[in-house]
Amino acid sequence: MMKASKRSQPKASQEIEVAIDWEVRPGGMLVQKRVIGSDPGCGTAPTIKIKVSHESYHHHISLPCHSTFGDLKKILARETNLEAKDQRLLFRGKEKGDDEHLDMAGVKDMSKVILLEDPASKEKKLVDKNKNHGNSQAYDSVMKVRAEVDKLSGKVAALEISAKNGIKIVEKEVEVLTELLMKELLKLDGIEAEGEAKAQRRIEVRRVQGFVDILDGLKLIGSRINFEKKVMPAVTVTEKWETFDSGIANHVQTSTKITKDWERFE
Repeated sequence: MMKASKRSQPKASQEIEVAIDWEVRPGGMLVQKRVIGSDPGCGTAPTIKIKVSHESYHHHISLPCHSTFGDLKKILARETNLEAKDQRLLFRGKEKGDDEHLDMAGVKDMSKVILLEDPASKEKKLVDKNKNHGNSQAYDSVMKVRAEVDKLSGKVAALEISAKNGIKIVEKEVEVLTELLMKELLKLDGIEAEGEAKAQRRIEVRRVQGFVDILDGLKLIGSRINFEKKVMPAVTVTEKWETFDSGIANHVQTSTKITKDWERFE
């Protein structure tokens, strides 16, 4: 800080020393240090009220007149939920830097400042919004598949119980259930998801694959315990004999009847 002395000549021709303080402003400019109340831009009040326009909203912000635009951004961050680094402040058509002082830029009481969101930040938010919307739709799709699999799981459980109790398993029913589960698996494969939706999809894929494995096992058991086996044909032999005058019996005709019966073994 530099100090200089200035001599003034009062009416009584007496010399008086007055101390002047100096300060360095942004950009390296050396100027006289401001004293609250002495700057015509601030008037007599240490604080000023600024009208900040942001989209269709207007914010009235009160702060010291010697504050910087960076200070104003911090206040606006609380008011708008827009981070300071994502803000652009315009005054008199020009964007202001964070280190610039309000009074030095000519901002006075009831001056109007325009707040814009940084384009890069706005684009990122739009991408995130679309991504979140897509994940929401993906999550809903996974939940719809889960609801369908829940219905099919009850039928799989019923077949398991039948197999344990030795009740006949209809192979066609096993095949239909397997086909329906594979269709749900294809639906899951076509869902593009991130985050929680992706995790839920992975869980459901494993769940469906587990049910398919159970059905494959039941089908194998069914082919072993539920089968049709041929029984040896039943043969009925009818023999006719004829007695000649000599008293010797002679075989005349033999008729054979073959009946094919089938028997089911459990």
